[in-house]
Amino acid sequence: MSHLHLMLPADIWMQKIFDAKAAREGGVVRRSTRDVERIVGRSRFLNEVQRRGYHAVENSGQIVIFCNNDRVQVLC
Repeated sequence: MSHLHLMLPADIWMQKIFDAKAAREGGVVRRSTRDVERIVGRSRFLNEVQRRGYHAVENSGQIVIFCNNDRVQVLC
């Protein structure tokens, strides 16, 4: 990805995440924790995830968003 995200306002950057094909189809998207915190802030981002009824997990500097309302289960 280019450095275009550095020029986007936080609202547009966040909207692009949820407009991604995978998100629209109820799939999974991921973003770096660093980008989330720097561009929109963790609290604001997680509030939007919850508002949509989605779930998110974090591991190794990545936030994975499950763009559906299904239950998430960690298997091991």
